[in-house]
Amino acid sequence: MVKTDTLQRKRVKALLLIFSATLLLLLIFRVGYWQILKSDWLREKAVQQWVRELPVEPKRGDIQDRNGNTLAISVSCDTVVLHPKTIKEENLDHVVEELSSILNMDAETVRKKATKNYSVVWLKRQITEEQADSIRDLDLQGVSLTEDKKRYYPLGNFLTQVLGFTSIDGEGLEGIESRFDRYLRGTSGSIVTETDRDGRQLPGSYEEYVPPVDGNHVRLTIDTAIQSYAEKAMDLCLAEQKAKTAMCIVMNPNTGEVLAMVNKPGYDNNNPPRQDIDLLRDLTRNKAIGDVYEPGSTFKVLTMAAALDSGTTTTNSTFYCPRYKYVDGQKINCWSDRPHGHQTLVQAAQNSCNPAFMEMALNMGKATFYDYLHKFGLGSPTGLKMYGEASGIVVPEKYVKNVDLARIGFGQTIAVTPMQLVSAISSVVNGGYLMKPYILKGIYTPYGQEIESYEGERIRQVISPETSTIMRDVLYNVVENGSGRNAQLEGYKVGGKTGTAQKYGENGQVLHDKHVSSFVAIAPMDDPQLVCLVVVDEPGGFLHYGSIVAAPYAAMILKDALPYLNIMPEYEQTDDNIVEVPDVRGMAVEQAKVELDRVGLGHIVEGFSGGVAAQ
Repeated sequence: MVKTDTLQRKRVKALLLIFSATLLLLLIFRVGYWQILKSDWLREKAVQQWVRELPVEPKRGDIQDRNGNTLAISVSCDTVVLHPKTIKEENLDHVVEELSSILNMDAETVRKKATKNYSVVWLKRQITEEQADSIRDLDLQGVSLTEDKKRYYPLGNFLTQVLGFTSIDGEGLEGIESRFDRYLRGTSGSIVTETDRDGRQLPGSYEEYVPPVDGNHVRLTIDTAIQSYAEKAMDLCLAEQKAKTAMCIVMNPNTGEVLAMVNKPGYDNNNPPRQDIDLLRDLTRNKAIGDVYEPGSTFKVLTMAAALDSGTTTTNSTFYCPRYKYVDGQKINCWSDRPHGHQTLVQAAQNSCNPAFMEMALNMGKATFYDYLHKFGLGSPTGLKMYGEASGIVVPEKYVKNVDLARIGFGQTIAVTPMQLVSAISSVVNGGYLMKPYILKGIYTPYGQEIESYEGERIRQVISPETSTIMRDVLYNVVENGSGRNAQLEGYKVGGKTGTAQKYGENGQVLHDKHVSSFVAIAPMDDPQLVCLVVVDEPGGFLHYGSIVAAPYAAMILKDALPYLNIMPEYEQTDDNIVEVPDVRGMAVEQAKVELDRVGLGHIVEGFSGGVAAQ
């Protein structure tokens, strides 16, 4: 019996020893787990309890024009921050009342944020300087100001769709702001301070400032002066022509640099219509690169260049226009209500004669013409470093019939973006080289050191230099003696081509009262330095021809831009070249024709009856 009790006691002691050892090992493991494996997590939690961290936003990089002029900049401003745990209950009403009054905020919204169970709450971002001064003067308990950055566009409604805009957090949302956001945005910094358990800063406590890294500057090929000339002209065009939209691109044909790009109507980048999504989407769309349209007669520049370069048409070729041409049994009319008759190559261009250009396209044949279309870059994006660039519409070669080929010859049954057309026409006049258009000139540090730079890139030779020389002469004659007369500039040799394209309804029917009118101008023709395309969508005036609706505004831009670029007039205008245009409004049509013929002016009659309503 005694022996049994002794054995049981030994067993109990052994069990207690084993249990105690096991418990001790578990405790050691648990302590080791928290102190070793979870030490970083515990340290982070501890730091969160006794420090307060406020972010400091970096200064977003500037967007500059080619000469370093500022187009977009970030300016310092203040943001209101609340520390709810430090706001005493007896002071709450006073804090709410003052802040809601100064910041024009709903008092209940301020109260909810001021009573949240958080150490830090953002109340209102990017307040005005006057609001910040008022809050500083009050020295409210639990209220502080932290440095913030706000995007500012010094020129307002200027280069709107190209620049784009940012969110309130400084994130690029549209245009250059979005496309080059990774260069512009920078890296955030912070302010770290020691606090007590309620988030109150300790007197004499440690404070650490981690400076932000500012963003880099983006420099564009845009020239602010030339852009301003184009902006002014397109504003005037939109108003005078009562158009739906007016658009312009100005390019250096030798390098591919985009010097100006305008889409009207626009908006002030400092205050985009964020509340109206449909309006915002429409106004922010860069139609110069993202919209396609049938170019009409401006496309004839490419048709003639391809026909001459391929050898299927020569400078000695002649054409006959009875005012229409049958192709595959379909009658295709010329734009004019009078036949042009027999014409030389230059006369066909001056008259912008549809049958002549149909004949050029058909003589080339599908394979040859399509080879040139692709060489001109049609049917694919140009490679401009911007989001939203469209490819255009080129019907696949295998589906094209002769009637389609004929229509393509004068700018129908094909759709291009304005940027594609400017790029292609530049290759026609610059010696025959297709240049890759570009708008980004370089990336610079905040201290002005160059990080990256960009130059013109030659893609391919499309036509020979000899063909290019012939085309420059032809286009000069179009302005000097043909449909482009309204683009003439005193002292300068200007070349160009008009365009008036039809628009189509939802069912594919032609809308006879809606057109896209355009004009492409080149100057000076002996050594082209500027190509300027103006496209006017749905002009609302009595006349819709590109020679009337678009050409004068292209001339207006060149008139300012050429002297600015130190391209001086080549000759002086003589009185022999000046004609006073008679006022024929109110006259009978036949009488008006006599008056215009008397001073050697050509004329186009639109309408069918009555006297002259407008000229």
